[in-house]
Amino acid sequence: MDKAAAPPDDTAIRLRGLSKTFGSGSTAVHALRDVDMTLRRGEVVGLVGPSGSGKSTLLKCLGAVVEPTAGRIEMGGQAVFDSASGGWLIDDLRALRRDRIGFIFQAPYLIPFLDVTDNVALLPMLAGHPDREARARARELLEALDVGHRLGVRVSLLSGGEQQRVAIARSLVNRPPVILADEPTAPLDSERALAVMRILEEMARRYGAAIIVVTHDEKIIPTFRRIYRIRDGRTVEEAGEGRSLGP
Repeated sequence: MDKAAAPPDDTAIRLRGLSKTFGSGSTAVHALRDVDMTLRRGEVVGLVGPSGSGKSTLLKCLGAVVEPTAGRIEMGGQAVFDSASGGWLIDDLRALRRDRIGFIFQAPYLIPFLDVTDNVALLPMLAGHPDREARARARELLEALDVGHRLGVRVSLLSGGEQQRVAIARSLVNRPPVILADEPTAPLDSERALAVMRILEEMARRYGAAIIVVTHDEKIIPTFRRIYRIRDGRTVEEAGEGRSLGP
């Protein structure tokens, strides 16, 4: 009898012993120290810590913007960085960021003279997908995010909440396994902040992305089921409250 097939590994990203040191000698700054972290597809995880704790450095290493000093990064079971093997194992880091990592920032950073559809479709177009396919992907996401009625509108004419939804659609359009959200709720009141978290939870479930939210926003911390707390470059994993976000 054949062995039952092993269940698929749902790990989107795994860090092992990740460290980052800036400078050397007596002036060295150890921004990250032996960080271990695992993110699974379909979940939203919080990264919480005070200013200067290493959150931004960790996000930049995850986003292939800064090269770690030591350790290993795997995405979808594939090593993309390994200090023991010489560093980055991917020839084109721009393609890695474009195709396998989505970014959501505190500000939407949309292109003001393009309409909603083109702002989202631009990334798959740059990745070589036909225009029709890219726009179809964009429309699917925009409709899922309840801005399908604004497809042909210039983003400069959207409300702040609508622009944020377009930015979330853009982060998902290339179907990356990992999405990095940097303080996405910082300027928002409680109602809008929780609305953003509901959207991220739904998008993670629907599209199977692992989303890590860097925050020190006390309004949303109780919503996470898992949290990594970082201080002085070291992380500790803990269970979150997983408070319901409502319908």
